[in-house]
Amino acid sequence: MITTLSGAQDLDGGVVATGLAPWDSTILEDSGKPTITITATPCRHGPPLSHPITGDVIGFSLEWDGRQGSLWITGDTVLYGGVMEVADRIDVDTALVHLGGVKFPISGPLKYTMDAADAVELCEKVAPNTLVPIHFEGWKHFREGKPGIDAEFARAPQRFRDTVRWLEPGAVADFD
Repeated sequence: MITTLSGAQDLDGGVVATGLAPWDSTILEDSGKPTITITATPCRHGPPLSHPITGDVIGFSLEWDGRQGSLWITGDTVLYGGVMEVADRIDVDTALVHLGGVKFPISGPLKYTMDAADAVELCEKVAPNTLVPIHFEGWKHFREGKPGIDAEFARAPQRFRDTVRWLEPGAVADFD
């Protein structure tokens, strides 16, 4: 089901945007380039019933010829059943996992993004070959930065730790 993207009114230049509902796919094709299949994956940016405040979020799985497994971008989400469904539906090779353990003083202990412990639990089920932590620095509302993430990952099983790759700002990533 393709729907109008909730943020489309913010786009400039008359650009028309459409969104994908969870598990919908679209195909991008261009002459001389690999065909990319994009599948939307479920996200929830906060605790149950937070949607009226946080709005729509979505993750994406990208697959193209010559790639074993998908590149999955979790989206700005908490760990919940919808995100865990990815393990049952998609063969994930590389997962870019949004972290940071976002919390706000007004809502107390409620999380709006995953923390490192959630990433470990998610990846135990999804089993990506490569895990890339992203979206955990640069905003005041992040509650868990790289030192906290490193500490939690250090307690994870070795098979998990072997998958983690950190991006260096400004560097070209090569995970092959």
